[in-house]
Amino acid sequence: MLIFLYGQDTYRMREKLKELVEEYKKVHKNVLTLKSFEEENLNFDEIKNEAKISSIFQEKKLIIFKNVLSLLKNEPRFMGLSNDLQKSDDIVIFLEEKDFNGKNELVKFLMKNAKSQEFQLLNNDKLKNWVKKEFENYEVKIDSTALEKLINFVGNDLWQMSNEIRKLVNYKRGEKIKKEDVALLVKPKIESDIFATINSIAARNKKEALSLIHKHLEKGDNPLYLLSMINFQFRNLLIIKDLIQKYRSPYTLSKVTNLHPYIIKKSYSLAQKFTIQELKKIYQKIFQVDLAIKTGRVSPEAALDLFLAGI
Repeated sequence: MLIFLYGQDTYRMREKLKELVEEYKKVHKNVLTLKSFEEENLNFDEIKNEAKISSIFQEKKLIIFKNVLSLLKNEPRFMGLSNDLQKSDDIVIFLEEKDFNGKNELVKFLMKNAKSQEFQLLNNDKLKNWVKKEFENYEVKIDSTALEKLINFVGNDLWQMSNEIRKLVNYKRGEKIKKEDVALLVKPKIESDIFATINSIAARNKKEALSLIHKHLEKGDNPLYLLSMINFQFRNLLIIKDLIQKYRSPYTLSKVTNLHPYIIKKSYSLAQKFTIQELKKIYQKIFQVDLAIKTGRVSPEAALDLFLAGI
């Protein structure tokens, strides 16, 4: 039996593989009948032996190939061997997180002959339902506003989402999770990206800053939210720059402000790249752009471009 797991959602794909392996182990107790090939241990002769030799334990073997299609497509002998794998009684799983391009002959073969399952990134209601189900698995409830905030912060990166869910579950210990808990424990993914954008601005690299912002817009991120994040970061930089001139030490800053130590740590070195006059000028431009959007003089997308081009 051939099974082909592929797609961009690597978390759910790996979970599916784990499920298949566990099901196999329940029936087939001998671990010697399970073999896995990855990029670092890919050897055609060994693959050939596994495909040709029957198990001495009279059990079906489970053979797993992880992210090897880009290598195997350059191995002409494998196409012949793939037919043997298809006819075999063994279970052969191909998991591919990288090269599932339809131009790959091996991908074409698998799409035609294997039991295939594509794992697309979850969005909207599908993502919301997945997150709710994960909390239900822990027997923990989350209110609707907290759920929305968590999804806005993390997006559809299920590797990070699963970590944040465990963090929230452990923190609340069975109590209902609220939006304040999410705000306290979860760092928005977009926040790191906005720091990268501001770093580009500090380096006077407008082209890179524009490119980073447009990646967010292409993903469907709300331009007003992006602007609010930029406003939030520059406001913090202005506060910290002013306090640096008075107190110097980052340790002292954490004592005289209500800012989170993480924000101070990230902002301290970045604030050094601007003069206080530059930060005041940028903060004023953000105010002007925000006003232009709210009065309908310019679209939010165009306003972001004008802001970045004008600093």
